[in-house]
Amino acid sequence: MLNNWMVVPTRLPLVRRRCHVCRAERFRPSGKFRVNANHKLVDAWLLVLCTGCGDTVKLTILERKTVRSIRPDLLDRLHDNDAGLTAELLQAPAVQHRNRVALDWDGAWRLDTAGTDHRGREVIDVSVRFGARIPVRPVRLIAEGCGLSHGEVGRLAVAGKLVSAVRLSARLTDDFTFTLKR
Repeated sequence: MLNNWMVVPTRLPLVRRRCHVCRAERFRPSGKFRVNANHKLVDAWLLVLCTGCGDTVKLTILERKTVRSIRPDLLDRLHDNDAGLTAELLQAPAVQHRNRVALDWDGAWRLDTAGTDHRGREVIDVSVRFGARIPVRPVRLIAEGCGLSHGEVGRLAVAGKLVSAVRLSARLTDDFTFTLKR
C-alpha cells in the first residue's frame, strides 16, 4: 500500500538579504506590491520588511514593461495585493536571481503524513509530494515521518533497507518516492 506524504508550507518564507540600515539578514514579505506607471511603461515591486529594524526594501517584479505586454489579470492581482501572487513570485527563480536573494524556509513548512500508522509494518512505500518549492533533504523528511533519527536513516540506506531513486542527502524541491524495509 502506497502512503502519501505532503510537504506543506505554513507561512511565506523569509527573504535572505542584508539590510543596509541594521545589517540584519532576513526580510519578511509584507504582501504588498508597489506599481508605478510612467506613460506606457510599468514598474512593479514586492515590498519586504527587515526583521531587525522594519526598513522596507523593494524586490523588482516588472521593470519598464509596456502596459500591453502585461497580462491584465496579473496587473489586477498586483493592484489588489494578492497574497497568492506574493507566494508565487517569491518562489519564482527568475525573481530570486534578478534581486540576488534566497529564501529561508526554516519553520515555514510541515510534513503531513495523513495520520498513517506505518510504524509497525515491515515494508512501507511512500510517495512524498511538495506543495511549494521547499528545499528539504529527504533524510530529514524520512526521519521525521517515520520517527527515526538521522543516523538510523543513514544506516538503513547503507544497509540497503531504504531505497529511493533520488540522492537522500541532497536538498530536493521535487516529488520523490522511497521504500523502507525493517
